[in-house]
Amino acid sequence: MSEGVGVTVRVPRALASIVGGERSVHVPLDSASTVSHVLDVLAGEFPILGRRIRDETGALRRYVNVYVDGEDVRLLGGVGTAVTPGQELQILQSVAGG
Repeated sequence: MSEGVGVTVRVPRALASIVGGERSVHVPLDSASTVSHVLDVLAGEFPILGRRIRDETGALRRYVNVYVDGEDVRLLGGVGTAVTPGQELQILQSVAGG
């Protein structure tokens, strides 16, 4: 994806191999949109990543947290949370084990 106006999506190390080994991906965005739209663009480019983040209904998987500029989208508008060019999305997976 080309650089320019858009959103930076930070990817956890565990998912970096899915996006070519990068820890961040640029998603072009020239006007206000939603987290869902940004995730749709990512899923179009990286289908495996899309399936790891959201379920078949489009909802975030239980063990995946998404933040817009440090704010948990589950406490905002979920995947309908507004995103504007220049913001940062961060995807974090919960890690289980012991």
